[in-house]
Amino acid sequence: MIKFGTDGWRGIISKEFTFENLKRVAVAHGLALREEGAKRVVIGYDLRFLSEEYGKFTAEILAGMGFEVVLSDGFCPTPAVSHATKYGKFNAGIVITASHNVGKYNGYKVKESFGGAARTEITKKIEEKIPQAENYPVKKGEFKTQDLNTPYVEGVRRQLELSLFNEKEVKIVHDPMYGAQQGLMYRALLGTKAQITEIHAYRDPLFGGKHPEPIVEKNITVLMEKVRAVGADVGIANDGDGDRVGIVDERGNFVNSQVVFALLLLHILRNRGKRDGIVVKTVSSGYLVDRVCRKFGVELLEVPVGFKNISEVLFKEKVLFGGEESGGYALIDYLPERDGLLMGLLIVEKMLAEGKTVSQMVEELFREFGTAYYKRIDLPVSQEEREALERLKENPPKEWKGLKVKRVLTIDGVKITFENDSWILFRPSGTEPVFRVYAESPDEETTRELLNWGVSLVKTS
Repeated sequence: MIKFGTDGWRGIISKEFTFENLKRVAVAHGLALREEGAKRVVIGYDLRFLSEEYGKFTAEILAGMGFEVVLSDGFCPTPAVSHATKYGKFNAGIVITASHNVGKYNGYKVKESFGGAARTEITKKIEEKIPQAENYPVKKGEFKTQDLNTPYVEGVRRQLELSLFNEKEVKIVHDPMYGAQQGLMYRALLGTKAQITEIHAYRDPLFGGKHPEPIVEKNITVLMEKVRAVGADVGIANDGDGDRVGIVDERGNFVNSQVVFALLLLHILRNRGKRDGIVVKTVSSGYLVDRVCRKFGVELLEVPVGFKNISEVLFKEKVLFGGEESGGYALIDYLPERDGLLMGLLIVEKMLAEGKTVSQMVEELFREFGTAYYKRIDLPVSQEEREALERLKENPPKEWKGLKVKRVLTIDGVKITFENDSWILFRPSGTEPVFRVYAESPDEETTRELLNWGVSLVKTS
């Protein structure tokens, strides 16, 4: 069964993700695009095992179906394909990647003409066409290749206040986690006073044996050590396909993704003075974002997990900024897609604009908007957790340790918010075979206790 999750179709290489299944998906996608009258498709690929071959295979199939196809002339991050789709006026974009998943996975991400993640209605059309694709007479066609990274990097540079990077030296350690952002930070800051040290900047399809996911502290311990070792001002990590970002402060301490979201939003609203649109966050995002929006009188909308759900809002509202707990954030008017390179550099821009260290920015954020400590645990998904989730939906708790429940949200799993804004969320992942429990509260010990309580609910309910 080929199913699209919160961000594309993914599978284990040679088990679910095979050339035969890829052919079915590519043909189904082509059939769906043909119905829309689409003519032009751009394709990129990451550094995973066989990604380049999968990219060429997909390009040949779609070209054989009569589409004008452009394939990246080398590996590129997902936002480079999104940038090419939007600004190159393609009808659709495709990225061969499994994003932050471990090395045994590969995948197929779909971008719509506006550059953002394909909405559910689009991926459902592709799924519906798969039976029709089974017996489709495939013939290979000719495609062109093109450099997608250079226009993407130029786009990132245009979004930055590069004069700030010329006023003061800043030392950055960049960890692309063996992924597709390697080498691109150098290019984005070329000609500035920024000093960049890059680690894990070569191809390793097994990602050093780790998840190439920068929002989990244990995955970026080498980055944390390197920041301390070279006396850097900041550490920036990107996931395998470069659309997520993780931040390490000047002391080598991990900054969680909820805090990064709030810092970026504060920079956009306060330093850049932007107010033209609403802010959209996914249900797994924390309360600091809510408080920042309230302070600046900006409307906030909460949607299910998956950046495609932020994309859905674009067709109803003007969106200024969008983000999610998984380290993906976007300046929507520029590119309605997560961009790990740009967002990492916007954190540096904020440092330079305010003349503060990352740890000082976090301390000031907490002083102004209250403390927030966040944790997430991933459990092996089983029928036990699924049944517990249904019971929680039907009969959520009324309080926890004297804290009354003020809201229960069931747009994606079950999110329980307490009277002091602490919250816990239970939901199955849409990209991995895991069940996730998220928690946030004003102090670390309470967050640990809340998370443990949540785990006990789904394990013993």
